[in-house]
Amino acid sequence: MTETTSERPAIDPILKMLLDAVPLDFTVDDGVEVARERFRAVKPPAEMSTDMRIEERTVGYGDLADIPVRIYWPPVPTDAALPVVVFYHGGGWAIGDLDTHDHVARAHAVGAKAIVVSVDYRLAPEHPFPAGVEDAWAALRWVAEHAEELGGDPARIAVAGDSAGGNLSAVMALRAKNAGGPNLAFQLLWYPVAVGDLTARSFVENADAPILNAEVMTAFLTWYLPGLDMSDHATLPTDLAPANAADLTGLAPAFIGTAEHDPLRDDGGRYAELLGAAGVPVQLSNEPTMVHGYVSLAMASPAATEATNRGLAALKAALHVGPTA
Repeated sequence: MTETTSERPAIDPILKMLLDAVPLDFTVDDGVEVARERFRAVKPPAEMSTDMRIEERTVGYGDLADIPVRIYWPPVPTDAALPVVVFYHGGGWAIGDLDTHDHVARAHAVGAKAIVVSVDYRLAPEHPFPAGVEDAWAALRWVAEHAEELGGDPARIAVAGDSAGGNLSAVMALRAKNAGGPNLAFQLLWYPVAVGDLTARSFVENADAPILNAEVMTAFLTWYLPGLDMSDHATLPTDLAPANAADLTGLAPAFIGTAEHDPLRDDGGRYAELLGAAGVPVQLSNEPTMVHGYVSLAMASPAATEATNRGLAALKAALHVGPTA
């Protein structure tokens, strides 16, 4: 678990100034539509995003046939198949969408030189757990079957996501291993939920942190997991807490990015420990001046850009081998 002291660095001043101006605060009583509106307010202007080929599709697998996705092709010249990243957006399983994370998906396409398939999974509270998990799984299986059609390499597929999307990515990696495929090359987990221990030290230290505070976390859990007892994280299902899997060996290599000023800091740190103990190659990067959501805020802060680039570099290195990497 990540160690902290009372002397820990302060939040990056540029991020703090931005978040003071556009706070993302809400409660269960405010309702999910208020939360969604406030989340959209922190999206950067579209003109700041990298231009590239983009296509909207509706995909499915098995009984699920109506999952919207947005596909991004990186602006790189190539005659060879590109790796493919299946991206799951954050937002507490309730308030994100393809548009709030459009700039994040583009950054992954550029940073990893990969095709990115961003998945618009169903959201709570209209569709609580496990609806989003099932959509995420169906989309991943569709990508594995259609990678070549997209110009991608089915042997180089990764999952990536931030926050709730990091949770879904970790769950997908575990499902893929247990199902015998799709064989994943990498999992990029930005400040994920993977353990679900709400008593971890970081929840106490960061109860009033920007973006994800105790009230916001309560809202997300209430909407996504109505009626689920979270008091003993060891009893949580693996489709929510992949750390509870009986066997973590053989999972795809991972990069886990956490933020010092984030309630989920220790969750990601603990999952990194568990993966490492199971022999899974894992890199943990705890960013000392960052807050939850820093990947979405990378355009606003040089420090957040540097933190984001560390994870994107790891993703790129895992997906490209040789002199073109």
